[in-house]
Amino acid sequence: MFRTKLKESHFFKKLAIFFAIVGPGIITGSVDNDAGGITTYSVAGAVYGYGLIWTLIPSFIVLMVIQEMNARMGIVTGKGLSDLIRENAGMKITFFIFIGLLFSNIGNTTTEFAGVAGSMEIFGVSKYISVPVVAVMVWFLVVKGTYKIAERIFLIFSVSLLTYVVSALMSKPHWGEIGSSIIHPELEMSTQSLAMVIALVGTTIAPWMQFYMQSSVIEKGLKMKNFKYTLIDITVGCVATVVVAFFIMVACGSTLHMNGVQINEAKDAAISLRPLAGNLASQVFAFGLFVASVFSATILPLATAFYVSEAFGFEAGIDKKWDEAKEFYTLYTGILVISAIIILIPNAPLIQISIWSQVINGILLPVVLVSMILLINNKKIMGTYVNKPLQNIIGWGAVVVLTGLSLMLLVLPLISRL
Repeated sequence: MFRTKLKESHFFKKLAIFFAIVGPGIITGSVDNDAGGITTYSVAGAVYGYGLIWTLIPSFIVLMVIQEMNARMGIVTGKGLSDLIRENAGMKITFFIFIGLLFSNIGNTTTEFAGVAGSMEIFGVSKYISVPVVAVMVWFLVVKGTYKIAERIFLIFSVSLLTYVVSALMSKPHWGEIGSSIIHPELEMSTQSLAMVIALVGTTIAPWMQFYMQSSVIEKGLKMKNFKYTLIDITVGCVATVVVAFFIMVACGSTLHMNGVQINEAKDAAISLRPLAGNLASQVFAFGLFVASVFSATILPLATAFYVSEAFGFEAGIDKKWDEAKEFYTLYTGILVISAIIILIPNAPLIQISIWSQVINGILLPVVLVSMILLINNKKIMGTYVNKPLQNIIGWGAVVVLTGLSLMLLVLPLISRL
């Protein structure tokens, strides 16, 4: 009896530790399925059907390895990735990397507000109401709230993304064809298909995620003694990322692709699902888009403000007051305002902003990964917590493949003109 109670007490103690630690991995993974990601997955499903679902498997493996590296590096050093890049690569390299990432993330945040506008229009709400209301709401959450409050709200948002599973199942997918496309992957050698693969990888493993993940484990004050719980958190987040992406591609592949319906954005997918899978499937898809967009419109500017502030030595953190971190909060506010204004401009090229922001992510990712891998293998920085050989093989392999795809994307148009 005593032993049973002791075991129960030990179990609940472990569970309490896990729930105290959980957050950074799940939140980072879930935000990855933002409006830009949903648009990319929807377009991939509509154009290629189940043909590109196989890309999610290598993306999942690389995402797991990279997120683990980020968490380990943040916990061991107590410094953000931006800080470490600045200290070890110098200000000039840091400036060019972060200017590129800043513009990319303004495009990404604009896409989130496009998702807010598009999803709420399906429910009859004008973008001139939905976008300003959401912008003010997320600003108050971050500027006036605390990290604990924000994290709890983010975790609720994360669970809401599972609505895409429901939407996909209502579309009556062909599981045999899905299995075949995964077992026998194919890649068409064209500029369009290569751009789509880079966009898929760029949205599944986005550069901003690496900075946010590292900053959030520091903000939460995690320690290496409980790292196994952090690994569970990361695993759950990565699985959630890929599962949601899978079901979005399945939903659009089973309906839009089968019926030859072409779309340009996630809102189009929700509208097009109505006559093919029913009104409820359409509304569930639109609700998922809204939740994802609000969630990511909060996190993306926050991640950007974190890594730019760290890169240039400014104070950063949600738990700090405005006077303690002026540059951090000013940057966060500026990104929100610029992105919201772009959406409210009539006939703004939102589709181009959405897709190409993901392509830019895919092109910038190797630069960020190279910086990360060099840093985490530096014994002066990491001590005994440097990478194991398998982690380096996967990390460098991802760099080589992404760089190769990016070069092919640039070279193919030139070859086709010859």
